[in-house]
Amino acid sequence: MRILLLNPNTTDAMTERMRSAGQAVVAAGTELVALTAPRGVPYIATRAEAQIGGAIVLEMLAEHHRTADAAIIAAFGDPGLLGARELFDIPVVGMAEAAMLSACMLGRRFSIVTFARALGPWYEECVAMHGLASRCASIRMLDSAIRSVPDVQEEKEALLVDLANRAIVEDEADVIILGGGPLAGLAAKVADRIPVPVVDQMQAAVKLAEALVALKTRKATAGTYRRPDAKSNFGLADALGRRIAHEDKA
Repeated sequence: MRILLLNPNTTDAMTERMRSAGQAVVAAGTELVALTAPRGVPYIATRAEAQIGGAIVLEMLAEHHRTADAAIIAAFGDPGLLGARELFDIPVVGMAEAAMLSACMLGRRFSIVTFARALGPWYEECVAMHGLASRCASIRMLDSAIRSVPDVQEEKEALLVDLANRAIVEDEADVIILGGGPLAGLAAKVADRIPVPVVDQMQAAVKLAEALVALKTRKATAGTYRRPDAKSNFGLADALGRRIAHEDKA
């Protein structure tokens, strides 16, 4: 099984951190192929940046989907996820959606703990997009300055653990999700200091991607996620333009 791990941010160190977290739980025979966005912003933190990242995800998928059995959008707000499910035949998993759905099987309500206040509104809208607002106890964000986003989990580990424990006591969270690509892999390091299940977003995405491939479900030919009809286009990245125009023969 070959799974694409698509980071719509441009930071290679973040891609490697997520790949390493996912690699820790892959089944025998699963290959994770990690790709970093060729352009964009170092770290997506706003709605506008998410729109840009989502478009780049579609370009990356158009170039590489034929070589893979599934794909993971490796940014917590799931930029480009719904469009990717429309356009491509392989299962596409959003990192945030995978974490939240996994959390819903572990408790009544989850809290998302992240490292920057700017992420809060985008994450709140992501929860709503997936229809999970009633299962979300809170979104807790650190308020302090960050020296390096790729290294934030080492820099802020103790504060993130404290924030998670406050969510349990004050918000009645049954499950904690450590949200944001730079926090991939942190759950295993801090689980013994948080008295409820802690979901690693990347590991949840990898295991759900594997499960969807194993289920061998067909691509929709009806309903709202069927592939859109062919449409002429101009100026798009070549592979994406051909996909939209149905000129890619797959």
